[in-house]
Amino acid sequence: MGPDIDASIALVAIAPFVAAALAPLIHRFTKPLSGWVLALVPAAIFVFLVTLIEPVLATGAISARIGWVPAYGLDLSFFIDGLSLTFALTISGIGTLIVIYSGAYLAGHPHLGRFLAFLLAFMGAMLGLVLADNMLGLFVFWELTAITSFLLIGFDAVRAAARRGAIQALVITNIGGMALLAGVILVQQLTGTWELSELRGMEDAVREHGLYGLVLACFIIAAFTKSAQFPLHFWLPNAMEAPTPVSAFLHSATMVQAGVYLLARATPWLGGTVAWTTILVCFGGVTLIWGALGSLRQTDLKQMLAQSTIASLGLLVLLVGLGTQTAIAGMVIYFVAHALYKAGLFMVVGAIDHEAGTREITALGGLSGKMPITFAAAILAGLSMFGLPPAIAFFAKEEMYLNLLSPHWQDLSVLAVLIAGNALLAAVGALVVIKPFLGPVMPTPKSAHEASSGLLAGPVILGLAGIATALLVGWFGHTVLEPAATAILNEPVESHLTWAIDFTKPVVWLSVATWVLAGLVYRYATTIRTLLRRFETRLGWTADTVFDAVMFGLIRFSGSVTRVLHHGRLELYLVTVFSLMALALMVPLFALGGINALLPTAELGNWAAQLRWPHLAPYEWGVIILALAGLGAIVAAPNRLYSILALGVQGTAVALIFLLFGAPDLAFTQLMVEILSVVILALVMTRLNLDERDHRPFEDWARDGTLALVCGAGVSLLLMVVLSGTLDTRLSDFFIATSVPIAHGANIVNVILVDFRGFDTLGEISVLMAAGISIMVLLRSRRAPVAVGSPVPPAPIAPKIKPEPTQSACAAAAPSAKSTVKGGAKPAPKRPAPKKPANKKPASENPAPKSPSSVAKPVTTPRRKRAAP
Repeated sequence: MGPDIDASIALVAIAPFVAAALAPLIHRFTKPLSGWVLALVPAAIFVFLVTLIEPVLATGAISARIGWVPAYGLDLSFFIDGLSLTFALTISGIGTLIVIYSGAYLAGHPHLGRFLAFLLAFMGAMLGLVLADNMLGLFVFWELTAITSFLLIGFDAVRAAARRGAIQALVITNIGGMALLAGVILVQQLTGTWELSELRGMEDAVREHGLYGLVLACFIIAAFTKSAQFPLHFWLPNAMEAPTPVSAFLHSATMVQAGVYLLARATPWLGGTVAWTTILVCFGGVTLIWGALGSLRQTDLKQMLAQSTIASLGLLVLLVGLGTQTAIAGMVIYFVAHALYKAGLFMVVGAIDHEAGTREITALGGLSGKMPITFAAAILAGLSMFGLPPAIAFFAKEEMYLNLLSPHWQDLSVLAVLIAGNALLAAVGALVVIKPFLGPVMPTPKSAHEASSGLLAGPVILGLAGIATALLVGWFGHTVLEPAATAILNEPVESHLTWAIDFTKPVVWLSVATWVLAGLVYRYATTIRTLLRRFETRLGWTADTVFDAVMFGLIRFSGSVTRVLHHGRLELYLVTVFSLMALALMVPLFALGGINALLPTAELGNWAAQLRWPHLAPYEWGVIILALAGLGAIVAAPNRLYSILALGVQGTAVALIFLLFGAPDLAFTQLMVEILSVVILALVMTRLNLDERDHRPFEDWARDGTLALVCGAGVSLLLMVVLSGTLDTRLSDFFIATSVPIAHGANIVNVILVDFRGFDTLGEISVLMAAGISIMVLLRSRRAPVAVGSPVPPAPIAPKIKPEPTQSACAAAAPSAKSTVKGGAKPAPKRPAPKKPANKKPASENPAPKSPSSVAKPVTTPRRKRAAP
């Protein structure tokens, strides 16, 4: 495609983030309508993606590329085929309704603008993930979904449960993120490409390599953590601490579907092996049953839907693992159906909670008369969850069961799991739709009434969409199913969806069996819930409690490591640093043969003759004598103050050496640094006892002296080794050749500092500036010492909020209560009196103290008492 389509696709990936940045400002000016206004962004993206359906059907895929890191050959590339377009349309379409719903659900919330910003950024991250062709770009968007979901789940940060749910989701999904990064790098090393679109023709390069198992493990861990597969499923129910709009979006089209998308995208070059099929089918089946049973165990409507999402994700993973054309077709249909009905049901539950004040299914009933439109929306979504015609989910169930009626026990086992899982999910859908709306009217915390249009638009439109796609099943099969399934299997797939139902085929009766089993589960739901809760109580340990134990142990371990390594003793820190420095110098020199460069050779001749003392001028001898004098002064310094001054002598000698060798600018810089260091250290360390002699035991003296000699010898030997080699002047030649024409400076040293390593110099200046400001604040914050016993100005009397207590109240008050005295604070007695006198005058009548002795001692005392002269 041309540059126009490249810019348009790039705009699709960037627009939600721009809208997120502007959301708080837009909300400030359009508070009642902020949800409707900001929903224009995802709506425009949805319309644009709809216009790409025909080009994708005609060409198979559309690609776009934007320069990212040209020096390393990395481009931020996008790839739109049937699979990515299906996901992107679902994300943007449902996202539009979620933004509108959020504006109504959180109307009047002081942080609604910030919430909408997080939500739009979350949408942008998910859109970028499903459209990205470059695997590193996919990883970046993958991690952005984790970060934005963390912000959304923990939006109500004042609640500990919300913070815990956000942290748990971030930790688990970030483990998968690191696994994905490792897998992406491995795939690039095996195939030589970062592009997902180019991997379609390299199946053998991955599957037949010895590292296939490691690559498979990395991608499966990433997908399982994101899509909440057993046993990494426990973070998803705790994410229900987020507001309902987040739950509706996260569980239907974003975040948790990222793992399913990754597995579907990797099917052409990772799938088709025994390991792939076995792992995905087994873990997907266990997750399906576990999540469905967990949903029946709950009474909170949001938790019921959350647990059912775990089951649905397990069903999708199982179908991807099977990898047959009918299984993949069922996966595509069920993904669309699940996104529509799950988002709609979450919005319905949010409306019930918003208008009735509770989500407990045991406390709800008879709402159909008070909330008829909400009930109608629930019925539309419930038809899809139950798998009844005329909902699109009916065809998903039919496709799942095809080709599984065979004499092989593996196929029959998978079929049994699918029937049981679908029946349990259908029963949950019936409970969510029927129990709150039908039956006797039950009292609720709020007087239930119909929800606003902003709360009803989403579930009604999504419910109708689930029916419309089924009625237009031919169009759906040609436009959605065929391109998406073809992209997953990398082979042509033809849709055979039709309303011509043949009652002679077993698959129809398998659907009937599923509905009958679902009806039985619905009837005995209370008994099943009781049994499941008893089992959970006896089980004791769950994945959630294991996570808490692991996190607690990790925190305890990190605390113990911190106490060992960060003990606060500066002396030991310096010993550790210089010990490692000595090892870094000596090990390469002696253990790795680096010292061999100093051995006499024919080229170098006799080192004894080479290392003769040069002829020095008198002033050069003076610099050497000054350096030796400074060294002796440091060693013999009686206290810290003399050590600081002697260290300045050493620095001055270094500055004079720079000056003698023709570097006056370096000499000036060194001299200024030494002067400032001495002055600042002397000023800052006046709080310490610098005049006291530093008495050190012999073992400390021997240890530090040995480290000093070893480090000094190592540095000297290293410099000799460097000087014995050939000088590579390429960098110096580059500076000499480019200093004037590029940087327009004749002073090469200044050009290097300001231009060639300008950011490094800027960082050094910033550090020095921060240190200088800190020192200035430290010096200015010093308080003049106050003599003990000196009078303290009277504290102002706080205005009285409550009326003055009566004498009886004073007598009944605790004897340790303090009273405020006009003109000064009354000294507290050493021991509390057992009882206050009844005839005590009010505090306002007590005379002010006349002498300093009657005033309480000052609270702040000098930090260190100055030494006597």
